[in-house]
Amino acid sequence: MAKPIPFDNLLTRLIEDSQDVVLLWQLGVLAICALAAWGAMRLAKPYLEKRDTLWSAGRGGIRRVGFPLAMLLAVLLGREIADLWLASAHLLNLAVPLLLSLLGVRLVIYALRYVFEPRESLKLWERTAAWLIWGAFALHITGLLPRIHAAMEALSFQSGSHRFSLWLLFQAAAVIVVAVIGALTLARFVESRLMGVTQMNLSLRMALSKAARTVFLILAVLVALPAVGIDLTVLSVFGGALGVGIGFGLQKVASNYVSGFIILLDRSVRIGDMVTVDNKYGEVSQINTRYTLLKALDGTESIVPNEMLITQTVVNHSLSRPNVRIALPLQVSYDTDLEQAQALMLEAARSQSRVILDEPDNLPRVFLKEFADNGILLELSVWIRDLKEGQNNLRSEINWAIWRRFKAAGIEIPFPQRVVHLATPASTTANNP
Repeated sequence: MAKPIPFDNLLTRLIEDSQDVVLLWQLGVLAICALAAWGAMRLAKPYLEKRDTLWSAGRGGIRRVGFPLAMLLAVLLGREIADLWLASAHLLNLAVPLLLSLLGVRLVIYALRYVFEPRESLKLWERTAAWLIWGAFALHITGLLPRIHAAMEALSFQSGSHRFSLWLLFQAAAVIVVAVIGALTLARFVESRLMGVTQMNLSLRMALSKAARTVFLILAVLVALPAVGIDLTVLSVFGGALGVGIGFGLQKVASNYVSGFIILLDRSVRIGDMVTVDNKYGEVSQINTRYTLLKALDGTESIVPNEMLITQTVVNHSLSRPNVRIALPLQVSYDTDLEQAQALMLEAARSQSRVILDEPDNLPRVFLKEFADNGILLELSVWIRDLKEGQNNLRSEINWAIWRRFKAAGIEIPFPQRVVHLATPASTTANNP
């Protein structure tokens, strides 16, 4: 028969000492510990307020958890000293889990805000983590935690040679969540360090940061499971099932994941490039694990699976160099002075600041395309470097400039023309020989 769980209530012990002078001594120790922690934070304040982007995350974390951590260390030391000359230290025993809970809440919330983007769902996770930590503290000080632990241990099942209890599964889930948050925090820190290395190509930095995130997550799971007593060999069946799932239902997901690393490593598509894929034109704003975000010039964003960028033809307008050619066709009448029209068109092109004028191979030029039915077809060719600023606005500005100059010079842009020949009726020809 299982032994009954002793009911150890820290609150009851504290109430018993409420009339004792020992409680006043413990309050004095807590006051000294709080003063020491406050003094330590004051001394560290100049260092914590340095504007250093490289270690800003670490300094921010210390600012958030520094006081409860310093006070916890001071209380632990003060409790050891108080045990030498006090009969009991129930208040100090109660302060230790209280400070641990406060430290855990602040640390978890800071880690969540550091890893994830601010959104409504993040607040739910923060509240959930805070309630779980404070709930565990309440169960501990009331003496109910050992009883709940024993009840969860009693609910168990056997799987082969391994015994799984509800407490073991809960403990495994908690350890894995903490390990994953820690891995994501470390990955975010490595990513911020890599992004600061401006000498390295941006795509390579993105590839290394995503690879680091993947490695840290795998290591977190591999370390967390044995830490709670779960043998990794029991995951062999799950690994086989996962392999079958990837071979069938998750094939596209795995393909997009691998394609994302290939894109980042071979740098065929980089963040900031202007590309056309699947009749979608825009700027590559993000290259994520599963998809690439394409931002069009009108503000719309297209989610393109990474596999599509590998298997389909992608037109990269700025792969080797940012220069892009823009052609503006224009028709003039046959009685136009073409030399004058050419000069006016080149003058209109040179009046735009975005047009390249400092490269001999990419200067504005006017081509005589063909002698069409309604007039002579000319084409103005200009080159620009800032394709992401748009083409239509530049086309409009140049066309407006050409229109003003042609109107001032009296150059006609012809309308469609048709020559109609009226046939003479046969009866009229017979009556007038």
